[in-house]
Amino acid sequence: MVYSANIVTVAEMKFMAGENVNAAGDVDANHVILQDWAEAYLSNLLKFELTSAAFASLNATNKTLISEWAARFAGNALIKYDMAGYTDGIEAENMIKM
Repeated sequence: MVYSANIVTVAEMKFMAGENVNAAGDVDANHVILQDWAEAYLSNLLKFELTSAAFASLNATNKTLISEWAARFAGNALIKYDMAGYTDGIEAENMIKM
């Protein structure tokens, strides 16, 4: 399964997860799942189906806001997947709370 970014890139996910994210969880298959979850959540919340075509039709400001939210969502999920790479649980929790 190769990741194809619709609303959030892998680089954005990794940026929000930070440098200590577990490599085992930071794989294409999980990126696909995380984007699908973010897309579904936002589609429901916004009452607007975020297909790739619909996302492409949005203005730059809306795209940026949606991408940032999806990246933070994915970053938090990647941190929660396995906190072992962080100095301690508090460091991981602090990353999630930011």
